[in-house]
Parts: sequence; C-alpha cells; structure tokens
Amino acid sequence: MRDHFVAIFILFDTEENHRRILEFAATIKSTFEPVIQTSLYPRSQIDIFVHVIQQDGGLLQASINGTTLALINAGIPMLDFVCAVSGGVHSTFPLLDLTTLEENDVPHITIAMMPKTQKVSLVTMETRLHVDRFEELFRLAVEAGAAIHEQMKEAVFGRLTMLIKGMQSCSQYHGGDIGDAMNE
Repeated sequence: MRDHFVAIFILFDTEENHRRILEFAATIKSTFEPVIQTSLYPRSQIDIFVHVIQQDGGLLQASINGTTLALINAGIPMLDFVCAVSGGVHSTFPLLDLTTLEENDVPHITIAMMPKTQKVSLVTMETRLHVDRFEELFRLAVEAGAAIHEQMKEAVFGRLTMLIKGMQSCSQYHGGDIGDAMNE
C-alpha cells in the first residue's frame, strides 16, 4: 500500500535525462514523505506534479519550495514548512541560489530544511566539496533557509488574509453568516 506517490513530468531536450527525472521524483518523494501527515489520509494517495516552464538552475530547490506552498494552499497538513536552497563555492567565496552555469562549474549542494524543528530533510551534493567549505556553506544555506521560511510564511498569511476577506464579503453580501450563504 502506498501512502504517498510522486509523479514528476519534466520536458527535456533528450531522452538520456530519464534517469535524472527518476532521481528528481525520488528526491521530492523522500523530502515530503516524512513531513506530510499521511496518517490523516488512510487509503488515500497524494500526487505531486511539478511542471517546469523554464529552467535556469535551481530546479530542485524551486520545486521543493513551490511544492511546500502548493501543499499548504491545498490544505494538506504538514508537520513543518520545507525550505530549500542551493549553494556553491567559487574560489573561496560561497554562493547561494545558483544558476545552471554555476551549478555546472562550481562544487555545490542543495539543502532542504524544516525551520520549526531545525531538521534537515535533504542534502544533495553531486560534486566534491572540501569539508571546511561544506560546513561554511551548510551554515549559510541554513540561514538562507530561515529567510526563505519567513518569506513563505508571509506569502501564506497574505493568501489566508485574502481568503478570509473574500469569505467575509460573501457573508455580508448575503446578509448572514457564511453557513447561511452556502445553504442558499
């Protein structure tokens, strides 16, 4: 029995990227399985579809951050936000939010963290990175993840405020509470 299923559809120029698509899907799945409260949905399946319109680097972290916001918007209960960021090192300078060129040229990592619990749910590193640089980059990425979390919270609360105002105006329009408006 499957509690959680992830299907990822990404259009690439060549067929040889099929393995990367499967890795991408497995990474998204393993990142969100421990966070989504699947026990509240017995005998159910939650599908996550990622549609990439343009790719100039940061595919994994953008997909994770977008999936987090989409799940919250859909009302799927989660233990925490999942905030992802990529980082790399050029010479001795740490970089965040890498482009495709930077991802191809510098050693880099992608980190997904859960800010409330301070747990890291994903670390990927496709290139070699000195341990001293890794520690520095990891710390910087965790700080960036906290900043991303604040922006995500702001977006979620803004959306929630807009929905509440819409429900209140609907209620005022019908002259009763929201329950009365829905029964008409």
